[in-house]
Amino acid sequence: MELSNSPSGRLDLDEKMRLYGRIATILTELRAHAPFTLFGALTGIALMLLFRNLSEQTTYRLFYIFHPTHVTFSAIVTASLFRLHEKTKRFIIVLLVGYFGSIGVATLSDSIIPFFGESILGVAIPTEAQVHGRHQHDGLDKDEAKHEQSQHYEPKIHIGFIEEWYIVNPAAILGILIAYFLPRTKFPHAGHILISTWASAAHIMMNTHGEITTSIIGGMLIVLFIAVWVPCCFSDIVFPLLFVSSKSNLQHAHH
Repeated sequence: MELSNSPSGRLDLDEKMRLYGRIATILTELRAHAPFTLFGALTGIALMLLFRNLSEQTTYRLFYIFHPTHVTFSAIVTASLFRLHEKTKRFIIVLLVGYFGSIGVATLSDSIIPFFGESILGVAIPTEAQVHGRHQHDGLDKDEAKHEQSQHYEPKIHIGFIEEWYIVNPAAILGILIAYFLPRTKFPHAGHILISTWASAAHIMMNTHGEITTSIIGGMLIVLFIAVWVPCCFSDIVFPLLFVSSKSNLQHAHH
């Protein structure tokens, strides 16, 4: 079977080569950023151990400091990339791309993946001794404490743009406005990683009522790594590489 020498055949081959090159670049970038993502996950573990005795209300407030900040940073990067590469001046298009891109990435990273990790690890379930101690003054016996344990300590997922819509949605719009008038894609990837890690850690802390054992810490480390590495590296690395033209140099949009 002979390879086609027609212009269309050569074009298809060139496109395939560019696609393979782009995939190779993406994999290289993801591999290169794994060590710092691991470092970020370790800072998240340190945060959880340092503030493990904080009340759920306090960790809730921490989450709604880190999460909206993460949304703003994601909106700046996502909307800027679209604004610059698509050369569009239509605000509504930039608004839609920036909003759904930032809210989607931040919600997946800060809430959805941590929630599934919490459910698998069972960190929302306190020990029998903890439950019994909390309700001893109410006269609950051992069986009643077990029932209370199973009924009231389920992990809760916190979806920021719904739960605290008046904080998170304006944060996304702020990032989009910054990107629209001052589009910039050179954003410190390290800062994005750390903010996202701390938001994910705060979500886990809100649902952690059980004893933090060595195995739990190991599981939390894996959850934090996945929660940050996949969504945030996609936002900062894969997304920019998908936008650049085939003839452009493949340069990622962060430091």
